[in-house]
Amino acid sequence: MPDLKQEIAQQRPFSSVAEEALLNLMRTSDCVGRSMQRATRRWGITSTQYNVLRILRGAYPDGLTCSGIGDRMITADPDITRLLARLKALKLLRQQRDKRDRRVVWTHISPTGLELLAEMDPVIQRLPGDMLFHLNQDELTEFVRLLELARALCHETGTPVTCDGNETGLGASCDGNGKSV
Repeated sequence: MPDLKQEIAQQRPFSSVAEEALLNLMRTSDCVGRSMQRATRRWGITSTQYNVLRILRGAYPDGLTCSGIGDRMITADPDITRLLARLKALKLLRQQRDKRDRRVVWTHISPTGLELLAEMDPVIQRLPGDMLFHLNQDELTEFVRLLELARALCHETGTPVTCDGNETGLGASCDGNGKSV
């Protein structure tokens, strides 16, 4: 198997092992992301839309606000409002205004969304094993530990994004129009 320098046809050495590690992580993330996109494409949704549906299934039957969904996403999406609108157009979710605070919109997975996930689950649940079958259990455990350790100082992790795409302070939430409340 070629190393990263060969894969990207880099002639010069990396400036540091840290740079090489970071670029390897980014290249691997892209590879995994493309595999996930190919897997979800057959159902007409993106991997990000799949992630949102899974989040909403986990919050079922209560639902979540826009910022609640954003906080739980694996990959941040700067325009959650548009993402939710696409899923709503596909009838995979429904939204309703909060009875006490009309600025807040609650998003719930629809029965159609639940059916879609039930159909997708067997295929998507095989993907991690198919991609990482060459690593044994101890290697996978160490891999998880190292990834979590590498991510420990990422100050951006957990920083909420407003529903209109702007970063907010901790604890901010969005109303149905993408405004911070």
